[in-house]
Amino acid sequence: MNILFLCTGNSCRSILGEATFNHLAPQGWHAMSAGSQPTGQIHPRSLALLANEGISTEGYTSKSWDNLPATPDIVITVCASAAGETCPAYLGPVLRTHWGVEDPAHAKGSEEEINAAFMKAYRILRRRIETFFALPLASLQNDKGQLKAEMDKIGNML
Repeated sequence: MNILFLCTGNSCRSILGEATFNHLAPQGWHAMSAGSQPTGQIHPRSLALLANEGISTEGYTSKSWDNLPATPDIVITVCASAAGETCPAYLGPVLRTHWGVEDPAHAKGSEEEINAAFMKAYRILRRRIETFFALPLASLQNDKGQLKAEMDKIGNML
């Protein structure tokens, strides 16, 4: 199963989701990320955080959804729609869910406060990904409606 983490810039949240998902994924599951308007570079704080967490950053790039290496089965949008951010809508025939997270790239304040915003985004995504992998995925793959319902519930976790 191919999972696409999608946001606008593809520099922070979707990269954190992609790398964390792939780090934790069982065989047969793979994540990718993309943006509707990619910045073209991964935010250095995202790379540093992943490295500090022991998650490989090799091969990850900020890219457009026009250049996906595979067709996704599931699209997870991670923009924070509650903050007035518009989430891009992937137009393929896939299961879609929303796991909104505040964009740490817009964090203001001291170094510690900005780093804390990145860590908060990472922890929320990691908790959601771990919860996803705790689901009975083998049976849910055959019940797309139930899989979507479970993924929507996960998207409401903090």
